This record gives sequence, structure tokens and C-alpha cells, in this order.
Amino acid sequence: MELDAKLHMERALQIAYKGWGKTHPNPMVGAVILDQGVVRGQGYHLKAGDAHAEINALKQLDGDLSLKATLYVTLEPCSTHGRTPPCVDAIIQSGIKRVVVGSVDYNPQHAGRGLERLRKAGITVKEGVLGKECEDLNILYNFWIKCRSPLIAGKVATTIDGRLATRKGDSKWITGPQARNDVMRWRRLFPAIAVGANTVISDNPNLTSRMKNGKKWCPIRIILDPQMRTVNKKLAKVYDDEDKARTVIVVSNNIDIEEKRKLLAPEISLWKVATNNEGIEWRAFRQKCVEEGLIGVFFEGGAKTISSLINFRELNYLFSYRAPKLLADPEAPSLFAGHNPEMIKDAINLRQVHHATLGDDQLMRGYVEYPNRDNS
Repeated sequence: MELDAKLHMERALQIAYKGWGKTHPNPMVGAVILDQGVVRGQGYHLKAGDAHAEINALKQLDGDLSLKATLYVTLEPCSTHGRTPPCVDAIIQSGIKRVVVGSVDYNPQHAGRGLERLRKAGITVKEGVLGKECEDLNILYNFWIKCRSPLIAGKVATTIDGRLATRKGDSKWITGPQARNDVMRWRRLFPAIAVGANTVISDNPNLTSRMKNGKKWCPIRIILDPQMRTVNKKLAKVYDDEDKARTVIVVSNNIDIEEKRKLLAPEISLWKVATNNEGIEWRAFRQKCVEEGLIGVFFEGGAKTISSLINFRELNYLFSYRAPKLLADPEAPSLFAGHNPEMIKDAINLRQVHHATLGDDQLMRGYVEYPNRDNS
């Protein structure tokens, strides 16, 4: 039975991924109804405000269920009335007698309550099946619910010896096409992507997600440019393309923006935030994201931006792509300057780590764990 439960939960996970990047601020959820070895219904949460996965699965039923029917769902069914009615009510009314859940909902309004209500209704509940995988599905939602703050994630691509580029600045391409496609996938998950002014000046990027199916997705594109150095008569792509209304420039609250504002389309947003000697004041930036309802930001800025986030302990998650290339050049630019621990125990660690092989490249990703200040 345990093996069967994992197999059916894997199916529910595969279905849940159809909502990839579309459900914010809600979680992605997949559900499968199995009755005597036959799939009777399946569904996923498409977007916030729409029916939940369990309801979409129940809608596919074309007759009564037997007493052996089981619902497999990646996340605890909701037990409160929001934009949609509680899923537990519909499950109880359906006649399902067994529910298998991947992970508990971290939302304090739901956490454990849905499972308790199902059990009180005489339904057998099993939880924690592929729990780690189901929890990993919703890294943005889980962090947002637990911390009431966006997940600030950084992406880096390096050689074996941790170099970002040659000493002359050549970095195209450190990683291969499969790793770069994976970056596009993560761009599609996050509601916003952020880069520093230097990246815009040197690379003039599109900052969109270009998927294998040919479809393009444009997240909120955040340019960290306190002094508006990127705004001039020769406009960067992000200021002059069809998605310019999804571009935001983060500027210092001490700068006079009027003259530079005249060069920009009115659709482009300007966020004035506090700055310090190092640049953007990250706590102020984070608070602005909260106000705008952004539950996650994917930073693709260079060494300076990622290092600053780490040194101020504001980087929550890291995507580290590594290519089987070796520059063996101490003058080539590298990442992560400024922490300078004297002991290994004072190093910054990743936890809940996931690994992936992408062609010849490797990805290591996980939550950033900082050492105690007393020990560092």
C-alpha cells in the first residue's frame, strides 16, 4: 500500500506542476481520486480565485464512489471559506472514505484543521506521503506564509573553481543549454526577477522566460538602479519593449527623478526606497515587495548584488549552477566576497538541498542558513 500511495502521489505532483508560476499567492496543488484501481478524477489549482485542485477532481466524477475510493492530494485540503468554499466540506459530501495528503498547509488558518475535520467525519487520513517533494513544490508560498515576507532567491552560474567569467569579462556561456533552460523554468515560477544596474548596462537583457514550447512569459522586471544610471537616451530593452509596463526601477529616495523620468514611458514604475553606502537598503526593498504583494524575487544580479544580499543576511534561497569548466585564473571574477569566516563552522550553509544534473552541468539549490552572529 505504501508503494501504491507514493505512485499515486507522484501523479498528483505531476498534475500540480501544471500550475507552475500561475497560482500566486496561492500554493500549487494537485489531486487524484482513485477508486478500485481506476482514476475517477484529477485536477489542479490553476490560479488564485479559481476552484481548488480537489474540487476540480471531484467535478470529473461521473457516478457514485465505492467505499474504497481514495483522494490523493499534495497539500492539506482547506477548511475555511475564502474566495472559494472549504474543500473539506466537498470531500466529506462526496463519500470519499480515505484521504492521503502530501504536506500540511503552513497557513495557521488551515494547519492541521482540515485533517482534523476529515477525521471527525469518519474519513481515514494518511499524511506525509512524499512530504518533502510536496513541500518543495511550494517554496515561495511556504516562505511567504511562515515569514510574511517574499522569498529572496539568488541565481549564480560558475566554473568548478567558482569563477563567473574570464578576466576580460567573457561569460557566454559558462553553462550549457539544459542549465539555461532550467533557469527559464525558475524564472517562470517567480513573480519577479531582479538585476542590478551593471547587468542592464553590460548585457541589456530581456529578463523574460522563454520556454521550450516557444511561449514567452514576462515577470515583473526589477532594475536595482539607485542613481538611475541605466536611464539615458539609448533606452535598454526592458524600458522600451512590449512588456515595459512590467518593468520597475528601484531608485534612491534621495534622488531627483524628474529629468530622467521624462525619458521613460509612463507605464514604467519607479520605487523609491532607502539606500545606504552599500546601495539599496534591503529591508526597505523587502518591505516594498510586501506592499506590492510579491511573494518571491529571483535575483540574477552579478557578484556585487548577490554578495551584498548575503552579507546583509537577506538572501533566503540560492540556485547555484556549476559547469565542468576550470579557468584556474586567480584574476578571474568570483562570487561571494565579504563573509570571511575564520572557521569552517562559521561558513554559510544550504539546507533542504536539492541536486539536479542538467546535461554536463549541475544544480545545487536550497535555503540559505547563516551562522550565529556570536560565532561568526
